Amino acid sequence: MSQYVPSRIKELESMKKYPDELYFKGSLDLLSRPKISIVGTRRPNPYTRALTLELSKKLSYAGMVIVSGAAAGVDTLAHQGAGVSNTIAVLPCGIDIRYPKANSEFIASIENNGLTLSQFEPDFTAREWSFVVRNEIVVALGEVLIVTEADLNSGSMRSVEFALEMGKQIYVLPHRIRESEGTHRLLTQGRAIAIEEIDSFVAMITSSALNTINDSPFIAYCRTMPTYEEVIARFPKEIFEGELGGIIEVRNGRVFVV
Repeated sequence: MSQYVPSRIKELESMKKYPDELYFKGSLDLLSRPKISIVGTRRPNPYTRALTLELSKKLSYAGMVIVSGAAAGVDTLAHQGAGVSNTIAVLPCGIDIRYPKANSEFIASIENNGLTLSQFEPDFTAREWSFVVRNEIVVALGEVLIVTEADLNSGSMRSVEFALEMGKQIYVLPHRIRESEGTHRLLTQGRAIAIEEIDSFVAMITSSALNTINDSPFIAYCRTMPTYEEVIARFPKEIFEGELGGIIEVRNGRVFVV
C-alpha cells in the first residue's frame, strides 16, 4: 500500500522546487544513510555493464545506498549490484505502477526490501516529461552523481545538468573514442572526473560519506545547498566563521561546502 513520506527529505531541498507530494513503499531508513546516484544509458555496452555492476556492488558493500531510476540498462544494473535491500528506486510513474513492465518483479523486490519513491499520484502512468522530473530527485538524493555511459542529448545528460545546478561532483567511467560521447564531453570540458580505478574510488567516496555523517549541524545544513538568506537566519555566527575559514563558499546566492 502506498504512503506519503511523513517528513521532508533534506537532500531534496537542493531541488528547484520541493515535490508537492512524495509517496513511498519500503524502508525510509535508507534515506538516513550515505547515498550515491548512478545513471546511464538504457543500452550499455558489455564494458559498461560489467563495471556498473562492480562499482555499485563495491559501493554497497562499503555501506553506500545506491539511488537510480529503475529503468532498463544502467539503472537496473546499479540496483542489482547494490542488492534490493540497499537501493532506492525513484519512479517516473505512480508508486502503484511498476515501470518498466519488464522490471515489474524486480521493482516489487525493491518495494519489499529496499525503497521506492514517486512524486506522482499512485495511478499516474509515465510520460516523456515525467522521466526528467524523476531524474532531478535521483540526482538530489545522492552525495555525488556517477554516469557510467551516456550519449549526447540523452536523459542521463539532463541528469548531469541537474547535478551541475546543485553543485554536485560528477564522476564517469572512461570510454574509448566514439563511445559514450556524452561523458567524453564532460571530461573534455572539465565537468567530470574519470573513475580510473574502482577500489580506490570506492575507498575515497566511502571516507567522504563517513565525514558527512559526522558533520556539525551547520555543515550538514550547508550540504543541502540552502540560500545565503536561509543560512544567515539559522546560523548567523557560523556562516561568517565558515566563510573566513574557507569551509563554505557562496555561489549564485546559495551556500556550498568546500
